[in-house]
Amino acid sequence: MKIPAEFDEIRPYSPEELPQIFDELLSDKDFQEVIKKVMPDTPLDALTNILRNCKTNLDVQKNIFYGLLHDLIKKCSDGFSLDCSQIAEKNKGYTFISNHRDIVLDSGFLSVGLIDNGFPTTVEIAIGDNLLIYPWIKKLVRVNKAFIVQRALSMRQMLESSARMSRYIHFAVTQKQENIWIAQREGRAKDSNDRTQDSVLKMLAMGGDRDIIDSLKELNIVPLSLSYEYDPCDFLKAQEMQLKRDVEGFKKSQKDDLINMQTGIFGYKGRIHFQAGLCINDELETLRGLPKTEIFTHVSEIIDSYIHRNYRLYPANYIACDMLDGNTSMAEHYTEEDKLKFEAYLQKKIGLIDIPNKDVDFLRQCILTMYANPAKNHLQAIRK
Repeated sequence: MKIPAEFDEIRPYSPEELPQIFDELLSDKDFQEVIKKVMPDTPLDALTNILRNCKTNLDVQKNIFYGLLHDLIKKCSDGFSLDCSQIAEKNKGYTFISNHRDIVLDSGFLSVGLIDNGFPTTVEIAIGDNLLIYPWIKKLVRVNKAFIVQRALSMRQMLESSARMSRYIHFAVTQKQENIWIAQREGRAKDSNDRTQDSVLKMLAMGGDRDIIDSLKELNIVPLSLSYEYDPCDFLKAQEMQLKRDVEGFKKSQKDDLINMQTGIFGYKGRIHFQAGLCINDELETLRGLPKTEIFTHVSEIIDSYIHRNYRLYPANYIACDMLDGNTSMAEHYTEEDKLKFEAYLQKKIGLIDIPNKDVDFLRQCILTMYANPAKNHLQAIRK
């Protein structure tokens, strides 16, 4: 398939480009060091042979990343499941819009789940260029079906970049028959109060050559709820909240991003469940004729409603609600043993934070809020 040249800078590598990129990666000393740590039982020669037998990006995912992710699920969690039973046609391209918990694993686990559920392909992934700290990372993510979201641009450049990315997403879904994964907002919601940003939907609508409703329908949007029992980065998020509160103009460094990625990948996650909702095309049709601004607000509300209703809640979510509210109104959802376990977990995670003027009460409240918000949003959504 001929891919328009305008996408060359941001798209995943094409099958024809892969052999050269494999050679560049395999000769990169930094990449070799990472491989030794991540795949200690696989000699470089064996990896070279595996890669050279991969003809497509999907081959790479199935032959390398799929096994690595399943190993990670065994070592760092108590199991992963994806329920996509509401998706009737597996052979169409879909745009999965989800809440965002882990920089790397949200899309990685989704791809594993799609393969395990018999989908013909995985997802192409929107990833910010701020995370592409080293040249080998940029190459590797483009091998792994990522397309690049360009950050740190002027307002005019940002508009042009967003329009091009939107055109690429439409091309991927309609022409390549690919699935897309994109987070409902820029960056992770540090407090887990998941809300779809209208700006994400406006970007998605830019690339269609028809009206807003038809442009969004063309993407076959499926809201996806991601539920991790424990967030390995919870203490890092709380730490960042205090630093933002106390240090004027605080911004995370590239090193911080790297620590977040490593902690998220290798930290303990408990149980993990992803729940796909219905494709929202029928609901989009009911919005036809509304003013533009109202359409985006309504679509955000539809997506949020699905995501909130489809959370899988764990004892920690209910315990955090009661600890924040100072009561036991949700005690039917957990045992005394669950509570003692979560309190010990909370203490341990706060203990990992090492910053000047450490505000334990504030940090505790931040982490409790992260675990409570999914339960609060879920209960509110199912009452509507």
